[in-house]
Amino acid sequence: MTDFIRKRTANAKNDVLSGLTVALALVPEAVAFAFVAGVDPLVGLYAAFMIGLITAVFGGRPGMISGATGALAVVMVSLVAEGNALGAEGENLGLYYLFATVILMGAIQMLAGVFKLGKFVRLIPHPVMMGFVNGLAIVIFLSQLGMFKQVVNGEKVWMHGTELWVMMALVTLTMGIMFGLPKLNKKLPEALIAIVAVSAIVILGGLEVATVGSFIRDGGGEGLKGGLPTFQSEIFSKIPLNLETFKFIFPYALILAAIGLIESLMTLNLVDELTETRGSSNRECLAQGGANIVTGLFGGMGGCAMIGQSIINIKGGGRGRLSGIVAALALLAFILFASGLIEQVPIAALVGVMFMVVIGTFAWSSFRILNKIPVSDVIVLVAVSALTVIFDLAIAVIAGVIISALVFSWENAKRIRAKKYIKDDGTKVYEIWGPLFFGSIQAFNGKFDVKNDPQNVEIDFMESRVSDHSALEALFNLIGKYEEAGKEVKIKHLSPACQRLMIKASPRLAGVIEEAVDDPRYHVMAKVMD
Repeated sequence: MTDFIRKRTANAKNDVLSGLTVALALVPEAVAFAFVAGVDPLVGLYAAFMIGLITAVFGGRPGMISGATGALAVVMVSLVAEGNALGAEGENLGLYYLFATVILMGAIQMLAGVFKLGKFVRLIPHPVMMGFVNGLAIVIFLSQLGMFKQVVNGEKVWMHGTELWVMMALVTLTMGIMFGLPKLNKKLPEALIAIVAVSAIVILGGLEVATVGSFIRDGGGEGLKGGLPTFQSEIFSKIPLNLETFKFIFPYALILAAIGLIESLMTLNLVDELTETRGSSNRECLAQGGANIVTGLFGGMGGCAMIGQSIINIKGGGRGRLSGIVAALALLAFILFASGLIEQVPIAALVGVMFMVVIGTFAWSSFRILNKIPVSDVIVLVAVSALTVIFDLAIAVIAGVIISALVFSWENAKRIRAKKYIKDDGTKVYEIWGPLFFGSIQAFNGKFDVKNDPQNVEIDFMESRVSDHSALEALFNLIGKYEEAGKEVKIKHLSPACQRLMIKASPRLAGVIEEAVDDPRYHVMAKVMD
């Protein structure tokens, strides 16, 4: 028991300190994403607390941080606007439609976990992963540039003069502390110390700079302080629970669920690589879904895994569930008890932390390997990076997977081969090499000469694999052509699964397939294929 407790608490200090750092970084992110979605800052903060806590406890990846994210917020903008338009002016129905959508989104994500769809993240190729992290690093960087604006006469304009130089100096100082401190002592939480040090300089020096408090007020919020999340019973009274409502919110819920799961599962894979451990994708789907259902019921805007905050946590030494729990509870404590102190934290310190996250996130090795990998992989990597910046993560990843799949299909379509020879009894044998599937059918058909072939023909699939229905259809047509020409054809070394499919589709083909095969290689291959 002592050893068990020691192992569980060995990293407790790092988890706690890293969790506090993450909580500080979560505040402006959650507030900013709430503004993007067109809802009150507390809606974003509550989401960050509830989703962060639930996924930290029940999620499939210890050390991963979840909360309100920009990828989801940009989809929510039109949802909230359309929802508001469905009600009277000032009724604010968009917020309640958002809560209902987040609940449905969570249900969809839980279904993905129940049906174990999380495993399909393994189908995402490495160039897509590299493009994902590069694109996300660029997105995080671009999102921080907005912090270099200030409100003048009710409009946001770029900083200039003294304000800009002071902002840049504080950002540089934060980055310098985070870069240099680990070289002196790796056990100290560099991000937390950098934030505290820069905050102390600003407060003690009386510097007039943008802070978390001014950021909230400039966005139209009243402040960080709030109470505990409350059950939103108005959801069920303010919006009609009928088919029309379902038709309105379902497309949004489906898109949000897909984006949330893709971002969460890809972040899980990235954290797996950083920590050299393995998380559970299906468990993460269930946890993300459950968290979104709860946050929708209690007034949060929904969310998913956050790659920036997850990397801050991992780099800060956070490895266990405790780090995520501390981050969530500390965020709630800020809202309830320490709003005044947190509002004094300069935005420059948090920007500096996020810039270091950008540097740590970007896969700089991708520049070194560009001339060493296939051109198709380079295209996928660059395309996913660009699409992540231009559109969103879901579109980028789906496009990357489709491009990779098409390239794979094209390359394999060119690998179909046929070795031809004549047996002593005059039978012509076609030994097929390479996969037979929809992409290779045309090349496969071109290998045969039905008109000039002898009376007996044998097609050997020892080194091939019939992969899909298109391939079966090609075999049916080929056999039909030989029969029309009055010639006898036999098919050898088909896998048992393929034999069953062919006979099920057309029982008359049972006479064409040779089942009694003495070649020991066939039995080895059959086991591998099945």
